[in-house]
This record gives sequence, C-alpha cells and structure tokens, in this order.
Amino acid sequence: MPDQISPPPPNSVQYNDWRQVDVAPLDAFTPALPVSVIIPYYQTPAPTLARTLAALERQDYPRELLEVIIVDDGSEPPLTRPSAGPPDLKVARQERRGFGLARARNTGARAAAHDILLFLDSDTLPEADWVSAHARWHHALSDVLTLGSCGYVAMDGIDTETIRRRPGSLRELFADRPVHPSPLEGHLIRTKNLTSRADDPFRVTLGGNFGMSKSFYRLLGGHNETFIRWGMEEIELGYRAYTRGGLLAPVRDAFVWHQGCPDAADKKAKEQSLRLQRAKVAHLIAHPGIRGSRPGRIFAVPQYVVTINARLRPTDQILNAVMNILADREYDLVVRIESDAGDGDDERRVWLQEMFGPDPRVRVAANGSALDEFPASPFHITLPAAGFAPGLVRRLRGRLGDAVTASAPLSDGSAVAITRAWALHRARRTGKSPADFGEARPIPAGVLKQRRAAEPRGRATAEPVGYPSEWERLRHRMRDIRSPAEAHAFLQWLGGVARRRARARRHASPNIS
Repeated sequence: MPDQISPPPPNSVQYNDWRQVDVAPLDAFTPALPVSVIIPYYQTPAPTLARTLAALERQDYPRELLEVIIVDDGSEPPLTRPSAGPPDLKVARQERRGFGLARARNTGARAAAHDILLFLDSDTLPEADWVSAHARWHHALSDVLTLGSCGYVAMDGIDTETIRRRPGSLRELFADRPVHPSPLEGHLIRTKNLTSRADDPFRVTLGGNFGMSKSFYRLLGGHNETFIRWGMEEIELGYRAYTRGGLLAPVRDAFVWHQGCPDAADKKAKEQSLRLQRAKVAHLIAHPGIRGSRPGRIFAVPQYVVTINARLRPTDQILNAVMNILADREYDLVVRIESDAGDGDDERRVWLQEMFGPDPRVRVAANGSALDEFPASPFHITLPAAGFAPGLVRRLRGRLGDAVTASAPLSDGSAVAITRAWALHRARRTGKSPADFGEARPIPAGVLKQRRAAEPRGRATAEPVGYPSEWERLRHRMRDIRSPAEAHAFLQWLGGVARRRARARRHASPNIS
C-alpha cells in the first residue's frame, strides 16, 4: 500500500444511517487500497468452483491490488491450486473438524496480505464490479460491515468460458431464467434499508457476500469457531459488529449469483441444523427476538450490564443495591460492583468477594471497565449504591426507548445512566460522546423511585428483596426469648439494629437534582 494513503477513519454517524457517509459512487470510484478475497471451500464440484474463479477474473478492480485465497476445509482429496483464475491466487488448507466455515474464514483472514477482507462462497458468481462496490466503502471507513446482495439461479448449460468471456453483466446472461431473491429482503424493507432505529440490523448479515477491514475483524475476534454446524455464524458475527459500534451498510451493487436454487432436501437438512444453532446463538446474541423473554434464564452474554459504584459506600447500601437489581423483572442481566483497589478499604473488598464471588450474575471488579468485560452486551447501566426500588432496570429501559442514552444527575455528583453499547464503543473510537450518535433523553425523578418513599410506615432504608424485614426479625427474636441470657442477647441485637439505622440515615440515598 502506498505510504501516502492515510488509513480510513471510524464511522461517526447517528444510529445506523449509512446515508450520512460520503462514499464515492461506483462510476467515480478510484481504487487505491488492496483487497483480499477469502473463499471457504469443501468438496465443491470442480465446474462450480471454476465458474466462481472465472467470475473473479472479470473483476474491474486493478489486478495488482487483488489477491484471492481459497481455504480448503479438509477436503479429500485436498484441493490443489487451480490452473485458471485470478493471477494472485493462493490455496490454504485446514484440518476438517466438523462444519468448518467459521474457522476457514479466520484462516483466510490470518493469511490475507491486505487490510480489506471480502468473503465469498465457492459456489457464487460475483458481478464484475463486486469488489469495487464493497471496497469503496472500506476506503471511506475503518469499521463498516458491507453486506452484499444475491440471487439464486440455475446454471444448466453455462460453462466456465461462458462466464469468463461474458462482455456485459451476468444479469443479462440470466435474463430468461427464474431468479430466487435473497430471503433477507424482508428485513431490509422492515428496517428501511438499515436506516431506521431498529436494534436488529445484524439479521441481514448475508453469508458468502460481505466485507470488513482486517483491523475491525480482529477487534471483533473474527468468526466464532465453536460454530461447527451449518447456519447463523454470520448473524452472530454481524451482531458483534453492530454491538461494537460498527456501521452495517447494505451494498446492493455488490451482487453475486448463487449457482443453483435451494431444493427441498437441502432445505430440510438446514432446518434441522438451524434448530440446534438457534439454541446456541440464544446465549451469544442478547436480543429478545433471538432468545425470547421467558424469565429465569442465565445466558453467556447478558442483555444488561449494571455497574454499581461502590466506592466509599457502606456495605449495607451495596448489599441492598445489588439485591434490588437482581430482583428486577428484567432478569437478563449481570451486576458489576466497582470498588477501587486503592480506596483504602481492603476489608470491605474482601467482604464483597466473599458475599458475591460465587454468584454468576455478580462481578466484583477493582479495575478495568464493564465495556471491556462485556463488549457484546447491548445495554450498559451505571448507578451509585443507593436505595433505588426494585424494577429500576425495567424503568430505565422503558425511558430509553429507541434513544441512544438516557441519564439523570444526582445531588451528590454521581449519576444514573443507561446507554447502548454500540454508542459507547463508537464514542471510544472517535473520541466523541455517545450522545453525538443519536437522541439523548433525560430521566425524570419518577423513574428513580427511592425505596424509602415506596415503603410503608416511613422505613428509612431498603430491605433486600427476599430478605425478612427488620420488624419480622424483631418478632421472631422476641418469640424465641426463653431465659435472661437470651433476653440480654436480644437487647444487644436490638442495639445493633438501631446503630445500623442511624448509619443508614447518615448515608441517605442521593436525590435527583
């Protein structure tokens, strides 16, 4: 790559409105950055692969800026380098360990010499401007996921030379044949071509026709190699790209033709595989449309990360705050207690670890950030260890609506906020604020219900949900008095209760300013 070419910047658009990006039209685009095309392969019939390579020979992208890498996923016999195809054509091989599409794409990305990665299936025919249609977006942005289009068409009577020597569009070649459109068109219509505020644009991530920069692919960790069956590995990758603040751009000009139409037998086998894959991705894609909303489940990737600022807060306040969050009707969450390693309270930190360490829904952290620990969780909430009533997470989510962030300052200088992860990641890469990427809403006082106001008889502090109240404990202790020694122990306990109540009043929860 020439030294004078600056790397493209990250995107800073509002929501996923890719129309805000200044991208050169195809007829005015001048390629300058090299591209690696990665083709996973497993026992594809020779004529099918030959037609795909012939279509790549027709690309209008400069040949010196284009390499093609075929990754053989353990075919027998192994694939050898085809004699015909693009000039810079390589073959890599990996051991067969189940359905290896995800691994093959990662293998190809590691072997790629260039920073723009385009992924193509071995049984598809790209139009001549396919590379250019994708690449012009990656000349403009470093964190865009480009999503091409496809059609399914029969290949009867069409050989390699017909493709290679075709002077015009392949669409003209298939003009008299039935074409089955992509099944993702419905999602594009619903989301206004991914420009609406819908929070699931990742559903249109199309296998075998997409692209991103190598740097962004590495940031995401590439494909999840635990996918060893057919289906949904691209949607899971698209979800991570979206949640990490990437821009998802539908590029209809980047069109490929799938060689052959889906048949009933193939469809049945894929449905059986998808049944298993849907169970898998429910743990990885934290969206109600993917995992449902039945209460009680714990998932690998939680939907909400609630960070409680426990610095210099008394332990009873921290306990109440954590228990009330765990009792929220929004069950799909994890609580992260932040307590600085250098705040001078080692005993309290040990207590937090002993109290919450074994609980899978609670983390006690002295360093790092919630965004780094849970990069794929879509909602991040920050709040102090205060006496908010149960149900706060659901109330905050309702207030957020389709906005990017919602917040309320508190009188002690702290704040309560809920923010979408994609905006936090985008802000980190651009140096901007999450509010720069969409609507920011205030949180009214009614949302931040204080437990003191919600409880009868003026009780001053919140009791953790599921714990007996102090009055219930008092009745039980009085009932159990059978001797002077037990009466003395009761009075000592009662004095402790009074001291705790006095301390809680001194550390009363902050009010909204």
